[in-house]
Amino acid sequence: MSALPYLSVVIPVYNERNNIVPLTEELIGVLEELRRSYEIIFVDDGSTDGSSEQLELMRQRFPGVQVIRFARNCGQTAAFDAGFKAARGDVIITMDADMQNDPHDIPALLADIGEYDLVCGWRRQRHDNIIRRLSSIIANSIRNWLSGETIKDVGCSLKAFRREYAQRLKLYTGMHRFFPTLVKLEGGRVKEIPVQHRPRRFGTPKYNIRNRIVRSFLDLLAVCWMKRRYLRYEIEEHKRCYR
Repeated sequence: MSALPYLSVVIPVYNERNNIVPLTEELIGVLEELRRSYEIIFVDDGSTDGSSEQLELMRQRFPGVQVIRFARNCGQTAAFDAGFKAARGDVIITMDADMQNDPHDIPALLADIGEYDLVCGWRRQRHDNIIRRLSSIIANSIRNWLSGETIKDVGCSLKAFRREYAQRLKLYTGMHRFFPTLVKLEGGRVKEIPVQHRPRRFGTPKYNIRNRIVRSFLDLLAVCWMKRRYLRYEIEEHKRCYR
């Protein structure tokens, strides 16, 4: 491992005990094939199911693994923010800990990260129940309609950021749903590519209709306000006075 890794993989964890070991082993297998230096940053968002102990085992077993542990559950956006601040890689990969994101899609994300500042995964074939699929379609449609976006699947956590854009984001609770919009506000270029989506094998989903639609709608209103009020200007000339 070099002093400064090329890749930083940031993974929020909340009560995913049975997924941690297989996810880590599969992810490291993919990263090793890339032949680029890397670090994996797990952010334990106040887990209470024994995930903390599993993460510690992975940290001791693999030298590239780090663990950030929150004192209490603070939410996915806070976990991403902590991971972004700790990341040292030129490129930051984000993904979920539930193993529904496929690590083998990471090379496809990296293929476009030089030309783009954020490459987002789009789960073209979802392996969720009908309620989750419908709520996601409704939420994405409303979000794009009000925000003027064209992102097909803003809820997919599998993304690749250039580090400078991830670390300059000013995040608030719930803002992880709007990473593409926030990167564009910073002048970044965004692309969306199809990725795999796998059925959940272990654990239970953390989102329901209430926190997927109601809360995200309130967050959307805040983002729309930010877009309207964002400072946009171009300095044509700046003359200084010399004595």
